[in-house]
Amino acid sequence: MPKLSVTEITDADVDAVADLWARCGLTRPWNDPRADIAFARAAPSSTILVGRADGAIAASAMVGHDGHRGTVYYVCVDPRRQGEGLGREIMAAAEDWLRGQGVWKLNLMVRTDNARVIEFYKSVGYDVEERVNMAKWLDPSKKPA
Repeated sequence: MPKLSVTEITDADVDAVADLWARCGLTRPWNDPRADIAFARAAPSSTILVGRADGAIAASAMVGHDGHRGTVYYVCVDPRRQGEGLGREIMAAAEDWLRGQGVWKLNLMVRTDNARVIEFYKSVGYDVEERVNMAKWLDPSKKPA
């Protein structure tokens, strides 16, 4: 039986979701979480999914696609609720959202030193694919020092 009630983020959820991301260690100085939330909400090809359990926000995932492949970011579960299967539920919701958009493959990025998260994704059916992830900062002022 699902423990999460998953919906798209509302205006009233923004501060709580940004706080959840911070408590889960997902924020970085060069990524303002509120700006990331607003950016995702502004496009029809992305959203923030919020999972509520026992009346509180317990999980979230930013999900979107480029018209070809789906991607998830900011996947997290409240540290007090980790180990209850909520990560599996929020990922299943993200996958369902992408399927509903006609997307057939989901790619995600995990830092190579985050073995715990890599093992989580393997446990829910993800494979490590040999790729080189490259990036170019189009706005150099946003690049971390």
